[in-house]
Order: sequence, then structure tokens, then C-alpha cells
Amino acid sequence: MHKSSPVIDSKLPRVGTTIFTVMSKLAADCGAINLSQGFPDFQADPSLFDATWRAMRAGRNQYPPLAGVPELRQAIADKVASLYNAVYDVESEITVTAGATQAVFTAIAAFVRQDDEVIVFEPVYDSYVPAIETVGGRAVYARLGYPGYRPDWQQVRALISPRTRMIIINSPHNPTGSLLGADDLEGLAELTRGTDIVILSDEVYEHIVYDGAQHQSVAGHPELAARSIVVSSFGKTYHITGWKVGYVLGPAELMAEFRKVHQFNVFTVNTPCQLGIAEYMGDTSRHLGLAAFYEEKREFFRDQLGASRFELLPCSGTYFQLARYSAISDLPDREFACWLAREVGVAVIPVSAFYRDGQDDRVVRFCFAKQEATLAAAGERLRRV
Repeated sequence: MHKSSPVIDSKLPRVGTTIFTVMSKLAADCGAINLSQGFPDFQADPSLFDATWRAMRAGRNQYPPLAGVPELRQAIADKVASLYNAVYDVESEITVTAGATQAVFTAIAAFVRQDDEVIVFEPVYDSYVPAIETVGGRAVYARLGYPGYRPDWQQVRALISPRTRMIIINSPHNPTGSLLGADDLEGLAELTRGTDIVILSDEVYEHIVYDGAQHQSVAGHPELAARSIVVSSFGKTYHITGWKVGYVLGPAELMAEFRKVHQFNVFTVNTPCQLGIAEYMGDTSRHLGLAAFYEEKREFFRDQLGASRFELLPCSGTYFQLARYSAISDLPDREFACWLAREVGVAVIPVSAFYRDGQDDRVVRFCFAKQEATLAAAGERLRRV
């Protein structure tokens, strides 16, 4: 036992344990079905493991280049060109990262300086604001309109100031499942035209878009692409969230700054996993078929809740389903989520956790990236509420 510890003026005085950790622990403690944290409970394709194992056995186990193995960067470039008609230079405009969270933090650290402002949209994914505050920036909050969770670009216009350094967008959006359309990208381009504002576009669910819609990537909008760092995730696409491998796209000038930080907070990413993913990407059906795969799960889960008292909100992308519970309880959403885990045996995320002021619309988030048996068991419990 140390006699005394240094007194630290916390950089993040309002940050505690994340709601995801809290609810997953509660699920484990209560034996509840965990539909809170966003990860699959099913296995990835064994051929991906085989490809990674072959790379290990071939001796590809030492440091890769800082930006990622050439094979993976080329596979990413080919995918982006095919999907978005966008050309990114393999050497200078694509970097492999240790997951999307690292990519987001590194981009913020590279471009946001003391007292710079960063516009975020509430409900906001929980890693953005702590990263901004860690580097001395200040988050400025726009709000997606409930219940459709659409941005108001006139509101954003009013928030832009001479200190605005970055705008962070997220589509398909976690936690709401809403999408940005082509008109939204045009609105964003118009607002940032003639400025030095950097766009950080979190597109980790880019392949999980429903009902025949097309993902509108910033990479496919030349004017925005010129000022944007685009983030994606192999964890979400190939059901390997624990591998923590993602990537970023950006014009060479921005990527050079991104890599200055990347080389010192991560340097490089697991070599054989990169090579396994690169080989696996050769079959494009593996990412092109993802929307249909998850749309089937979305429909199965929505059917499970159809006879319940939960009111399902629209879900246009991601593997998250929001639901209003006001017909069941008038408890605040955090209390309701704890009650649901303890008494009903299903763990969810209260959406107020994604608001700075704890705005509570009596809405919770379910993750349906689960086996049908898991979703059916949860549905049986939820229909009894």
C-alpha cells in the first residue's frame, strides 16, 4: 500500500466507467441476456482465421510498415474505389489503425488544439467528447431531432465560429440507426466551403444499411473528401470486434498529420491479422452481403418485439434498435435499464447516456447482432413485460 498518491487535477473530471461496461457487468452479475454492448455473440468465418494463421506460419509476425501492410492498404483502396468511385493513394492516403476508437482519438489529437471547438451531434457516441477534452478542445453540441434523429444544418451553421476546427459526423449513426443522405452531405459541404474545418466521418457501419438504401460516404463526395478523415472498422464488418483493426482514409496533407500522432500512440497494428483480413477481402460478397445478413436479424428481432409493449423506432442502419418504453414504465431510462436487467433478464443501453444533459426520452437501445436463439430468448422475456 502506497502511503500517499499524487493529487491529480483530472483532465476528464466528469468521466467515469462507460455505460457499456456498467451494463455488461450488470448483465453478467444478473445472468441477463446482454443486448447492451455492440458485439456479435456468433463466430466469424473460419476462413478468416485460416488466412491469418497462414500469415503467422509464413513468418509474417514482425512490425509492419507504420501505415499498414501494403496488401491490406491495396485491398482497402480497391474496395473504396469500387463502392464510392473514390481514388485514395495506397502510400499516402490510407492508414490501418488499432480499431476505430484509436482512429477517432488520433484524428482529434492531430488536428484539435487548445481551445479549438469541435461540433458533435447528440445523441453522441461516448468516445468523441473525452478525446476532444483530453487534447484541450471544447465540444459544441448540435442535436439530432427526436424521434427521427435528423440533423438541422441551420442549427449547425449557427454553431460554427472562428474557433471551429472540426465537425464529427457518424453515419450510419450509433446509437440511433439513422442515416445521412446525399442532401445532408451537400448541406455540410456548403457550410464548410471556404473554411479550414476538418470533417471527421465515423463510418464504421458503412456496410450495414437497410431497405435498399445506399451508404453516402464522405469519401464519395469530392469536395468533402478533400477536408475529411474517414474512419471504418473491420471489427463491425467481419464480426471480429476484439481484433481491433480499422482504417482511415484522407487526403495526403491531412494523412501526414494523422500519421505524426499515429506513429507515437500506436505505431503499427497486428501484422498477421492485417494479412488475414487482406486475403479475406478478396471475396467482395463478404462485405457486400452484410446488409442482407443483418437486415434479416433486424426483422427477426422486430418480430420478437411486435407483440410487446415496446414502441420500435425506425432503424435504417447499424445493428442497433431503439425502442420507447413509456407504455411500460415511467422510470428514468437508466433506472429502467437496471430494472430490465435485474427483473426481466435483458440488458440494454439507456439512450440518455449519449446526451451531455442526460436528456431522457424514455428510449433504450438494443443490439441485435446476436444469434437467433439469443434474440428469441430475449423476445420471450420482453413480451412478458
